[in-house]
Amino acid sequence: MKRLLIVILVAAAAWSAYWLIGAQGLKTAFATWFDERREDGWQADYADLSVRGFPNRFDTTFTDLAIADPATGWAWEAPFFQLLALSYKPNSVIAVFPPESTIATPGERMMLTTSDTKASLTLGASTRLPLQRAQLVGDDVTLAGEETLSLDTLRIAAELLPGAETDYHLGFQAVDVTVPDPFLERLGDRIDLPDTVDNLHLDADVRFDRPWDLDALERARPQPRHIRLRLAEAEWGPLRLSATGELDIGPNGAATGEMSFKAEQWREMLDLAVAAGALPRSVADTAESALGMLARLSGRPDTLNGTLEFRDGTMFIGPVPIGPAPVFLLR
Repeated sequence: MKRLLIVILVAAAAWSAYWLIGAQGLKTAFATWFDERREDGWQADYADLSVRGFPNRFDTTFTDLAIADPATGWAWEAPFFQLLALSYKPNSVIAVFPPESTIATPGERMMLTTSDTKASLTLGASTRLPLQRAQLVGDDVTLAGEETLSLDTLRIAAELLPGAETDYHLGFQAVDVTVPDPFLERLGDRIDLPDTVDNLHLDADVRFDRPWDLDALERARPQPRHIRLRLAEAEWGPLRLSATGELDIGPNGAATGEMSFKAEQWREMLDLAVAAGALPRSVADTAESALGMLARLSGRPDTLNGTLEFRDGTMFIGPVPIGPAPVFLLR
């Protein structure tokens, strides 16, 4: 019995020492990272940094956090932010976000509010902490800036594909997205749509030019080089759009490839593109005339099945150019 007690006491002392050393090492590593960012010209400040959770957790809490990257113009301010991990599994982390925070972009400053937003991260054992898996779930999310956007549920997921270093399976879903009033006003009487988008869904495999790790935050974001779109879907009232396909992305962000799509109420979608400023009215009218014949050949004039081709910085449906192609560059 005495020997068992000694073993228990020694094990408890060893575990306590492990936790204390780990907590201090974690606190030092975070403080050093913030010091290095300030040396790089960032704003990287917090009022307090604490690590608690003895004996089985490393719960790191920042208060009055402010981070700004001058190279990209992005910034984030939050009254608190937490990173929670089991002490025997420190590479699996849960991030807890505050109900209110502020996001600044090169264009505007916005208030982000949410009833509950958490993220889980699984990181590799390398010192650069490569991302293995991530998931973010947010409820009642509102982003208020020059215009206000809100949604009931947001889900974002990423997972490194087996055997890969830069290929990730990405997922995105937004449910009941409230459309900003100014955008609905720009639609005028041309389209009668509800004020919420029912569902936005994306399922894709993306190859980047390098891994997502600490360098992605400290220096520059990895850039996409190939996109395999398993399925993209959007549902807004009577409008339905789905697409699949593959794109190669050049160093300048230009895409080359094809996507097969199905668009229900496609004429109204052209009006949406005009209202959003993505398509001039003259181009939309020309496209509507040309695509109307293609839709009628299918037997369903309101439904358009076709192939969207990306080349030379422009998107085409058959021989008809419908507008400039998006540029796939991450700031």
